Amino acid sequence: MSQPNAVRAQSLPATTWQPLCRSTDLVANSGVVAWHDGAQIALFHLPDGEAGEQLFAVDNRDPKSGANVIGRGLVGQIKGDLVIASPLYKQHFRLRDGTCLEYPEQRLRVWPVRLNGDSVEIGQAG
Repeated sequence: MSQPNAVRAQSLPATTWQPLCRSTDLVANSGVVAWHDGAQIALFHLPDGEAGEQLFAVDNRDPKSGANVIGRGLVGQIKGDLVIASPLYKQHFRLRDGTCLEYPEQRLRVWPVRLNGDSVEIGQAG
């Protein structure tokens, strides 16, 4: 599986992996939300993309509205970047790094994430 977030985490020397949910909890080409360490994390599973199977973990809180809705946004692609469109104000965030395309001062926190057998694991700096 090609996972930009997981690759980045594996290169960090002090990253540890913690189970977050099961792979059967994921919905293909859509978001689901999991609770982890005091934060709502939106998980996006893209099994059939051009780059192969990908998994992304971003903050569920929309920085513009403050509402926890990112996991209900629409997945798309803009200029080659996979994005999630916020359901409220429709701004687009890159899934790989959380950057907002329309408002650079807005950003979603991202976590390294990977599939390990039937477990979805999230990376933590240890």
